Amino acid sequence: MALTHELVGARAAEVRARIVEAGGDPSRVRVVAVTKGFEPGAVIAAARAGLLDVGENYAQELVSKAAASGRAAEEEGGEPVPLRWHFLGTVQRNKVRRLAPLVAVWQAVDRVDAGRAIARHAPGASVLVEVSQTGGPHRGGCEEDQVAGLVAALGDLGLDVRGLMTIGPPGPPDAARPGFRRLAGLGAGLGLPELSMGMTDDLEIAVQEGATMVRVGRALFGPRPVGRDLRRLGSERGGV
Repeated sequence: MALTHELVGARAAEVRARIVEAGGDPSRVRVVAVTKGFEPGAVIAAARAGLLDVGENYAQELVSKAAASGRAAEEEGGEPVPLRWHFLGTVQRNKVRRLAPLVAVWQAVDRVDAGRAIARHAPGASVLVEVSQTGGPHRGGCEEDQVAGLVAALGDLGLDVRGLMTIGPPGPPDAARPGFRRLAGLGAGLGLPELSMGMTDDLEIAVQEGATMVRVGRALFGPRPVGRDLRRLGSERGGV
């Protein structure tokens, strides 16, 4: 099925209805459309459907999709849509320079070295501290007892630490509730306004526990196309 903006828009309405049913306010819970593994057309469809917050895990895909969305706008004779790109993957210092002009929010900062690279190429950038709650071998994030120190260190680098991000554990959606609740407590204790937690399967739990961002891919775009780079998919993070 082709990813048209009408289809993506209808699915976005369903996601917002789920937010409302979970007791959330869709005007206060931002939907980040995660297009990892999809072709650039997914970004264009999302933009035309009014989903301006777009998340990517890989530097090369983000750069190429940003360029593609700009070209599409030019071909239609309009101005490029002002997308807000969220980088959801591991921050590799050698990729930060290319990403810096494009990324609005760095969602997966889990160490001071990553913060230094961002501060060097994007002074004052908005970042979220990723907190580990899954324990998988390919999962990033700092431990909960390290959060306050990392937040302070990133702030000392001049970065705008907006909040915290986490990925729920595998299993039934409600298994994520204790971790989401702890994350909300950590964020409140540090005076941070943003909580990025919840994906397609557990977004209701995240909203009930205070999420201000949910990272959604499958509910908007359908199953990820088969045949993508499985070596990369084995280490992907951020939102499905």
